[in-house]
Amino acid sequence: MLKILFMGTPDFAAESLKALLAAGYPVVGVVTQPDKPVGRGGKLRFSPVKEVALAHDLPLFQPKRVRRPEVIERLKGLGADLTVVVAFGQILSKEALAISPLGSVNVHGSILPRWRGAAPIQRAIMAGDAEHGITTMWMDEGMDTGDICLMARTPITVDDTGGTIHDRLAAMGAELLVETVRRIEAGTAPRFPQPSEGVTYAAKLERSDEQIDWSRPAQALFNQIRALNPWPGAYTIGPKGSLKIWKASLVDAPEAREAAPGTVVALVKREGFVVATGDGALLIREVQPPGKGRMEAQAFMNGGGVQVGTQLTRETL
Repeated sequence: MLKILFMGTPDFAAESLKALLAAGYPVVGVVTQPDKPVGRGGKLRFSPVKEVALAHDLPLFQPKRVRRPEVIERLKGLGADLTVVVAFGQILSKEALAISPLGSVNVHGSILPRWRGAAPIQRAIMAGDAEHGITTMWMDEGMDTGDICLMARTPITVDDTGGTIHDRLAAMGAELLVETVRRIEAGTAPRFPQPSEGVTYAAKLERSDEQIDWSRPAQALFNQIRALNPWPGAYTIGPKGSLKIWKASLVDAPEAREAAPGTVVALVKREGFVVATGDGALLIREVQPPGKGRMEAQAFMNGGGVQVGTQLTRETL
């Protein structure tokens, strides 16, 4: 079987590493990002990929820069046939991509060439895409520009969030990766250039992407809220400061038609509160006030968090 050098960091990548191991492929080395300090105590946190590597006693490397010549030479010494890269978090040089004789393949969370870049899942939902998917790709030096190997697709439903799509794609990507490696091993792996039309970029999420601008249409805000659930969350500014909005629904609210965007126009018992937008209205179902955990909107209402006429606004950055 092909000997694999694996590069990845988050839980999305950990699923692919576990799938390769379950399929019996010898992983001769695992490269992941250095441990990061978290919390007030600065305790170092292992990446999910590191956790898998340690659990299986795999050779582990955590260089700050893989592109350094001494790192590349050390990884070449592992004797891998193929490098697999999944959400690693570093840009690889031409030399790093050529560590293994068969080159490097990547699992990317979109249907390329749509949503090249850092945040394909959130950007797809925010844009209102009807479907999403996974691509395995032969890597080159560009940003997700390499030749396509295999693809798998999944619909984006109104009940989907960034979290549900992430988990679905992680499982799909792991399965597609194993099939890709099998085909490479058999010499039957397809390879075709990405089409020049339909290219879009999934820019890294910024603080401004998290802000709710109530002057936008309700549909756009509904997509934004669910795209950013469970991370990093969409937020607005209420009477008591920043308020994260975790769940919402589109509703027909006649009271919202003449109200200023961001105005709470109705309280719905056991469901939440209705907010006017630039076009339509949203029923807010789950929130998170400052310094507290996520809660049902009804509990927030019971505590006097909002009332009819409350104005929700956008933070000035």
